[in-house]
Amino acid sequence: MQKILIFSTPAREVLVDITSEIVKTIEASGIENGLCSVYVQGATAGIMIQENWDDSVQRDVTDLLAKLIPKGVWLHDQQDGNGDSHLKAGLVGPSESIPIINGKPGLSTWQNIFLCEFDGPRSERSVVVTILPG
Repeated sequence: MQKILIFSTPAREVLVDITSEIVKTIEASGIENGLCSVYVQGATAGIMIQENWDDSVQRDVTDLLAKLIPKGVWLHDQQDGNGDSHLKAGLVGPSESIPIINGKPGLSTWQNIFLCEFDGPRSERSVVVTILPG
């Protein structure tokens, strides 16, 4: 099964919790045990599994990446000013694979799935969810 989910992102750099939509997609698949691949289309976004307890960890992620990869100092900035966005997306990566266990994502209590926006805000980010039986 494969489904494309569309999300909007509210800021240039933000982690958007997409877990509830992934859970709905897994449940709709009817797959009890298998693998769920979550992949964002776009060269300036990523997918990350991270703590969900409060927003501080997500903010820490964007703050750390901003310190490691500052805006405005890269060759690609001469084209469209988002060289840092491409580098951050490359570092985080475009996908995560999550086991499906008893019809649910095999995440721990404190894990959620985040769409990482590095070049927003965007009205549409496409996330491809592919579910394979085990």
